Amino acid sequence: MLVARYRAWHLTWGATSEEAAGPMPGDDLLQGAGFVATRAISIAAPPDRVWPWIVQVGYGRAGFYSYDLLDNLGRHSSDELLQEFQRLSIGDVAAPMAAEADDRTAFRVASLDEPHSLVWSKPDSTWAWRLTAEGADGTRLVTRLKARYDPGPLLPVTVLLMEVGDFPMMRRMLLGIAERAERTA
Repeated sequence: MLVARYRAWHLTWGATSEEAAGPMPGDDLLQGAGFVATRAISIAAPPDRVWPWIVQVGYGRAGFYSYDLLDNLGRHSSDELLQEFQRLSIGDVAAPMAAEADDRTAFRVASLDEPHSLVWSKPDSTWAWRLTAEGADGTRLVTRLKARYDPGPLLPVTVLLMEVGDFPMMRRMLLGIAERAERTA
């Protein structure tokens, strides 16, 4: 009972019930997801000031603005906008998680509507971002990560990473994006 309550809480951290249950861009790209996490944060910066921090995410890029020792091999996530990663097109590599970016270790841009929504996809997962203006100078940032648990020898590791490791990393990432966007707004 406690585990189920904790799971429900961390899968919707920061999101309203409407955000958690509502549609997101890219929802139709992955069927049979065993893991669906919708998280959100309000940021005191307009969407066009939040967007650049999201598009440069990834290993060998700006990092993940999270716990750098764990997700960026000890390299500090950037506190600056990196112009070389600011232009995206459909099909581009996005959010690489390793030096050798391939379909297992990096997403590809599936859709983008700057600065309102961005969807990254891999064969077994999608990661969507929606930025909505909140008041005159704010942004509501909602993200949804969907992953399919495919059978195989790595399934226990995948489940452990998603069900236990994803939440603290994603929470810290959202807070890191907010800190950077607010500081530069």
